[in-house]
Amino acid sequence: MKNKKELIESLNLENQLSLEDIPNLDLYMDQVIQLFENKFAASKRNDDEKVLTKTMINNYAKGKLFFPIKNKKYSKEHLILISMIYQMKSALSIKDVKMALDQLNSKITDEDFNLQRLYRSYLDLMDKNSAMFKNDVEEHWKDINNEVKELENDHADDEAYLEQVLLVATFSSMSNYYRRAAEKIVDNMKKEGNKDEA
Repeated sequence: MKNKKELIESLNLENQLSLEDIPNLDLYMDQVIQLFENKFAASKRNDDEKVLTKTMINNYAKGKLFFPIKNKKYSKEHLILISMIYQMKSALSIKDVKMALDQLNSKITDEDFNLQRLYRSYLDLMDKNSAMFKNDVEEHWKDINNEVKELENDHADDEAYLEQVLLVATFSSMSNYYRRAAEKIVDNMKKEGNKDEA
């Protein structure tokens, strides 16, 4: 990676499934897969990676990560939930994703709940997260450059490599902090859910 701008551009951070991307008619599974493939193809790590497969969707359905479909078709609400699952599953276990979305699924089926309004808020937050991430990358890159300069006398030939190692270690640790925070919230949701059942 030559520079931070190239890194950030390669991540396609603005790539989200918007409400406007989701048709107002129910879709069959193949159409759902095609929609997600078209939308998130640029976000894949390599060409062999699949964004969404029949097996994944079937596993989400069996695991009750979203409410049951009707007539083998997926509604706009299903696609919203699948989009949220797609984003969460890269950081959380499927069990944790299910726990996080469990009450939401109940609200959709039991009440007159406006999932689209919640999803719009979610997308707004994703835009803000993207902007914050870009700023954080700038700050981390500056800090790492300063650290590498301190090491230059001993390791002048390795400067580019050492910078990359420190970037990988820093981004990994930040990712772990956020994942652990999300897991703690899921654990708390589980405790609160158990209290309600008692």
